[in-house]
Amino acid sequence: MRDENPDVPLPRDGYPFPDDEAHRRRKVDRPKDPLLRGAAAADILGEFLSDPHDDLDLVEKAFHGVDVPIHQNDHLRSVALRADPELVRRYGRWLVEHARDRCALTIGLVLLAARPSADDIEVVRTIGLLSDQFAPLATIILRRVRGGGESLPWLAERSSGWGRVYYVEALCEYSGRHRDWLLRHACDGDFLNAYFAGQVALAASLQEAITRPAVDDELIDHTGRLLSAMAGAGGMGLDLSRYPPAPIVLAEYARHLASQEPAGARVLVAIALAHDVRSREPARLGCSAQEKAAILSSLEETLAVPAWLEAASEELVRLPSWATWAQANGVLPPALMTAYIKTDDANAQRGGRS
Repeated sequence: MRDENPDVPLPRDGYPFPDDEAHRRRKVDRPKDPLLRGAAAADILGEFLSDPHDDLDLVEKAFHGVDVPIHQNDHLRSVALRADPELVRRYGRWLVEHARDRCALTIGLVLLAARPSADDIEVVRTIGLLSDQFAPLATIILRRVRGGGESLPWLAERSSGWGRVYYVEALCEYSGRHRDWLLRHACDGDFLNAYFAGQVALAASLQEAITRPAVDDELIDHTGRLLSAMAGAGGMGLDLSRYPPAPIVLAEYARHLASQEPAGARVLVAIALAHDVRSREPARLGCSAQEKAAILSSLEETLAVPAWLEAASEELVRLPSWATWAQANGVLPPALMTAYIKTDDANAQRGGRS
């Protein structure tokens, strides 16, 4: 599957896994006390490390029957740290390379996270592509070894959903080295981007980048995605109301947008952000009433330019479900609503004559 999708996220995050049938039938009672999560698995791991063997079937069966957290867990980590480091590394690598069940493979990552080594970067990077399940521990391992951070952009570009959240949040700690990537590629449009958009804006100094005399289209487009994600962040992450440079960055994005050529994704982001600005109180945007009015006016002036109206109408026709939702929720600016209705009526008439 990795070879078939070398530069994009795996379809459905790699699901279904080979162990899918067994896990659909699996019923495990998680402890009601969150502090006890992982304790049963830690007991099994302790027994395994005190009397190691290479019976993979037995290991997989043992961990399949208990709750194995996918995040770093104090119970499991303490057991791994008490064991012989070489044994921990060897068995961790063995499980990651050979386990056929996600629970045992997760235990392998737990062991590698306790005793990380640069020798494990490639195998961790590979399994990290199954990011929904393995990104939390893969991220910890890569952050703890020399050179591991260089794999994070590669993994983030090939991950979506929660996996991308973990990888991008980790990249914010390497913002100096990977600033250009964060400024241009962190957001992929998923609603979960709201968890890290504000972190990216701060770590990569978005304000400084977008206020330069010359900026490129990639930076402008990604700034729009960051701002849109922050506008809807709510309790997910840092929103515009708590982002001090919000009025400056919003105004600069609106100014640069006017100089760009209208294109599909660019138009849709601008429409969504204009709606965010239009529908929110100034305080929720981190702006004064005057700043909000100026930003909204700039965005709507651009969206009312004939070339932008045409491009936007084409996108709405191409995406009828999104267009229906946008109309019903008042997302479209007035000029675009009028243009789209005319285009939609014309298309309907042509369809009726054919």
